[in-house]
Amino acid sequence: MCRSFLILVLVFLFTNNILSAQKKRIDFDTALNMIIEDKRDNYIGIDSLLKYFKRDSLKFKHAAELSKENDYPLLTSYALNTLGVINRNISNYDQAIKLHKEAITYAEEAENAEQKVICLNMLGVAYRRMNIIKPALDCHSQALSIAYRLKETLPKDSKSNISVSIAVSQNSIGNIYMALKQYDVALEHFKKSLEIEKSIENILGLAINYNNIGYAYEGKGEYEAALENYDKSLEYNNTMDSDIGRMICYNSIGSVYLKQKRYELAEPIVKDALTKAIKLNDKFHLATSYVNLGKLEMGLNRNKSAELNLKKALEISSDYKLKGSIASSNKLLSQIYQEKGNFEAALDHYKACVDIENTILTENNLQYVNDIVVEFENQYKSEQIKAEKELNEALLNRLALNKKLFWFSLLILLVVGVSLLIFNRNRTLNQEKKILTLEQAMLRSQMNPHFIFNSLNSIKLYIINNEKEHAVYYLNKFSKLIRKILIASKEKETTLEDELETMKLYMNIENIRFDNEIDFNIRVEKGINIGTTKVPSLILQPFLENALWHGLSSKPNDKKINLNVSKNSEDYINVEIIDNGIGRIASKIINRNKKLNRKSVGIDITKARLANFSKAFANSYILKIDDLYESNSPTGTKVTLSIPI
Repeated sequence: MCRSFLILVLVFLFTNNILSAQKKRIDFDTALNMIIEDKRDNYIGIDSLLKYFKRDSLKFKHAAELSKENDYPLLTSYALNTLGVINRNISNYDQAIKLHKEAITYAEEAENAEQKVICLNMLGVAYRRMNIIKPALDCHSQALSIAYRLKETLPKDSKSNISVSIAVSQNSIGNIYMALKQYDVALEHFKKSLEIEKSIENILGLAINYNNIGYAYEGKGEYEAALENYDKSLEYNNTMDSDIGRMICYNSIGSVYLKQKRYELAEPIVKDALTKAIKLNDKFHLATSYVNLGKLEMGLNRNKSAELNLKKALEISSDYKLKGSIASSNKLLSQIYQEKGNFEAALDHYKACVDIENTILTENNLQYVNDIVVEFENQYKSEQIKAEKELNEALLNRLALNKKLFWFSLLILLVVGVSLLIFNRNRTLNQEKKILTLEQAMLRSQMNPHFIFNSLNSIKLYIINNEKEHAVYYLNKFSKLIRKILIASKEKETTLEDELETMKLYMNIENIRFDNEIDFNIRVEKGINIGTTKVPSLILQPFLENALWHGLSSKPNDKKINLNVSKNSEDYINVEIIDNGIGRIASKIINRNKKLNRKSVGIDITKARLANFSKAFANSYILKIDDLYESNSPTGTKVTLSIPI
């Protein structure tokens, strides 16, 4: 009888689950039809019915299609924005950005500023996850500006929602400035976000903001203020009973204690953080916990156990491409081996640390320059508007005081207006010139930090190995390349002959790091005068670099790059760069598996420089990238660059 009863219970539960699933599907369709029928004109009206289904991409694809059929742009924007968030959460950032941008377009069509703010914030978050700082900052700043204007005009039931959007914008902007080590500016944004979270009593938001404020104070070296905010964050995480929140706070507090050399306080909290990280199996925080434990044991002169834990940190961070932890663990291991007298191992770890830190520094510098440009442009526009406003007020006052001077004042206004127009035009041209110069500087800096360091390091190995002829040969090549780069930095253009010679030197130096395995050939078609043909300086380097590091670096042998120059018409010189590497699809898979993958900007800057170069010609440049196949197997990549002449 008991067995029969158990079977009945199981059948009931199974049937109930099926009915519940059907009910949920019907509920979504009913809610969707209700929204379309009513044509609700605000975010809350839509979100109140659909927010429970936000993890189901199929439902929102259906919602997007149905809303487009019914010419309902607000619902279309809501559905596309939700699909963007779903894609972002599975790291499909390119698709997420595409969906968020489309959602913004439909929000503008619906003339709904509140929905546009939400879409802009989500687009900014997607950019920030990809470390694309400038557009992320643009999105959040624009969202913030619109949200503040809306706050005073929205009805009371919508103000809470717009406050959440403002808090998200402020917090995200703070995180962007934290990445750039602009701690004071980051603090301003975190504190603004914190005040909003307090007003709407959002406990999770309070926990996050207090911890972020602690990070900013720690970055500034104000450890007591950092500890105070970490403690507040810990209180809120305890209120929510959040193990991951507690673990983050323990690591943060332990890090400060270690910097203060308060090892007796650091030891229990660092070990608690490690225990929780192991339990949660969070690789990012697990690596951080092992680094903190290694620091603690070094401080307590337990170098043997410190070495073991730092090696664990290095293993985890290397497996998951966690650059910060890789640099920290290598740096600490270098110190341990130096104390042990194992100078060779100490040097190896120190070099690994420097390589990572140089990479991070270069990325941050590039991002910081981009943000400075944005800040300058915004400041310039504000000053321009202010100056024009003051001028108009002055002219109006003069007209009111003396009508007899009307025509004279009008003449002055005309002169001032023309002067302003000329001044603004000249200023715009100067700004464009500065931006172009900055782009060229950034393009060269992409090569300099890592390339120069690694090249000198390779030449140093020849010297160490007493291979004097190789050392002298490559040192001469390296010096010629550096001289050409310095000469090119002063010129916008160079001859194709000089460009090819520079690329040959560049490949000779890079080939050292590939043990001279790369077969690089340059072929110039007869009849082309490369001595008089002009091209932008260093324009081919990014394409060769891509061929090397994305196409050939993962290939075991038979590595070839051919650079062909031909002329198929009177208007263009064609430059082909053909490699027999692994192809773009395989390269993308390798890059996708990297946890901290730096997005290169070299090709984008090259396109911008080519576009600027093409303005002097009737035709624009043409760039084409083809994947090469043989029997359906990738055999390399061909880049065809057609430069107008």
